[in-house]
Amino acid sequence: MELTLAEERILDGEEGYAHQLAMKIVVKLGEIFAADRLIPITSAHISGASYKTIGDAPIEFLEDLVKNGARASVKATLNPVGFDLHDYKNWSLSQTIIEKQKLIIRLYEALNIQPILSCTPYYFEELSLGDHVAFSESSACVYTNSVIGARTNREGGPSALASAIIGKTANYGLHITELRQPKLLVEVETPPKEYAEFGMLGTYVGRLARDHIPIFQGIRTATNNQLKYLGAGLASTGMVAMFHMRGITPEVQKIDIKECCEKITITQDELNNELHKLSTTDSIPDLIFIGCPHCSLQEIQEIAAYLRHKKVRADLKLWICTSQAIKEVAQEEIEMIENAGAKVICDTCIVVAYLEQLGIKTMMTSSAKAANYTPHFCDIDSVMNTVQGCLDTATTKLKDI
Repeated sequence: MELTLAEERILDGEEGYAHQLAMKIVVKLGEIFAADRLIPITSAHISGASYKTIGDAPIEFLEDLVKNGARASVKATLNPVGFDLHDYKNWSLSQTIIEKQKLIIRLYEALNIQPILSCTPYYFEELSLGDHVAFSESSACVYTNSVIGARTNREGGPSALASAIIGKTANYGLHITELRQPKLLVEVETPPKEYAEFGMLGTYVGRLARDHIPIFQGIRTATNNQLKYLGAGLASTGMVAMFHMRGITPEVQKIDIKECCEKITITQDELNNELHKLSTTDSIPDLIFIGCPHCSLQEIQEIAAYLRHKKVRADLKLWICTSQAIKEVAQEEIEMIENAGAKVICDTCIVVAYLEQLGIKTMMTSSAKAANYTPHFCDIDSVMNTVQGCLDTATTKLKDI
């Protein structure tokens, strides 16, 4: 791999220990994947922020970087943490957990990483077709590559942080046009319509695709929100970091499907089976959860409209998860949702949250990603449903109260 003189000086330690360490991480990845050079990035998004999932081990590493003057040289943002920082007193958490989580956030802030605490960084900046970025949140990688047409590999948290510090990443994988071609043709017999259906199509295809890029045929229209759930599902069951969709995604016009080495057909029966696979129980849920990935403004508006004349049942919790930024611009809708008895939570994600501390045993969700992950990460049962099915289960009409 060829380095510029400036890059070699950083690698040799002339810009200090922290920059040298970051450069070593990026260069080593480049060597492993046979990159020819480093390329500049416009932004980075770093995962590995929840104390629940990372524990104490990375704290010393982050402190060391801060002490040695490391700072992000490009716009950089941070993934969700283990609880809602604005409502942590209701999470039954120990003071140690609270303080350690806050410390991790302060350390990232000292590194010039913006604590958006969201898995949807693409809502916070203008990404353009062909931009090179370094994202380590899997669902954000798929959305960025597929829906926007910017370019990123599925980075690890440390490599995305290293790229943020030096402002560069290695030129391999999905940064290269030729490697963004599909290898799996997916013919969809019955097009999905609802967010959950797109998510379940994603989890089903993700298992089959492994790390191959799929191209979908048979879906004539899809919103960005629907594509977000498709991508999140793909990433949660496979190593998929990108997809194409005929007539919809921005790079699909350059695709020759003759390049595909495999073809599969998805029937409605297979998607119905996926619904059952993602449900580990038929028990009544304690918690109904919507917002993995975090809800967009449009989704918040849709939920608020649904809840306008309803109340959440007293024996159930209804959580809607979004970012603080969306919450701030949707204050009227948030008020409607909370007046119905639901809770809007921010800063966290159900997958990395301390659900065990809250006594949750069974969760109903419209997110195929959450349904796939939470039984393993949070030791709770999941029940998969559509958004409307979740809201119907959670609520009662005012006239029936």
